[in-house]
Amino acid sequence: MQQLLTHLSVYHRLSAEAEIALQNCFTEITLNKNEFLLTQGNICRHLYFLEKGALRGFYNLDGKEITHWFGFEKDFVTSFHSFITGEAAVENIQLVESCTLWAIAKDTLTDLFNQYHDIERLVRIAYEKYYIRLEERYVNAQFKSAKERYEELIQQTPHILERVPLGFIASYLGISQETLSRIRSKF
Repeated sequence: MQQLLTHLSVYHRLSAEAEIALQNCFTEITLNKNEFLLTQGNICRHLYFLEKGALRGFYNLDGKEITHWFGFEKDFVTSFHSFITGEAAVENIQLVESCTLWAIAKDTLTDLFNQYHDIERLVRIAYEKYYIRLEERYVNAQFKSAKERYEELIQQTPHILERVPLGFIASYLGISQETLSRIRSKF
C-alpha cells in the first residue's frame, strides 16, 4: 500500500484526510502467472494499481490473440472502456507474471470523488497520462516502422525482453515472431 501512496503523490499531493480515506478503500489481490484479471464479456468493476508483476491486455480476433498493452509495476490497469461505461469488456487481462495488485471498486471511487476533490483531481491526472500513452501507441502504429516501434519499446521498457514472451511482444508490435527475430538480430 505504501508504494501506491508514494506513487500517487507523484501525480498530485493528497490531504491527510483524503489519503486515509483512499487507503481504507483498496484491497490487496495476489494472483498467479497466467491467471486472468478480466475476461471478455464480463464487466470490469475495479481499477487496479500493479504493485508487483506484469500483465497484458489482449483481444481475440479470428482465433488469434492480439496484445495491445502491457502493465508493469506502478501502472494503473483496468479495461478502461468497461470500467467507465459499465459495459461488458471486449478485452482480456492476463497475468504474464504472478502479481500483487491493489483494487478499488468503481462505486467506491465515485463516492471518494464526491467527498474529496483532490482524489478526483488525482485520478483525472492519471487518466490523462493513460490517454497520452494511448495516443502515442496509436501514432507509433500509424507512422513508425516495426524496427522503430521495437526500438522505442526497448527504450521505454528495457526489462520487457526478460519478462514477456516474444510472441506477446510481436503481437503488440503488430508483426510476426519471425520478423521480430530478424529485427532483434540486427541489434
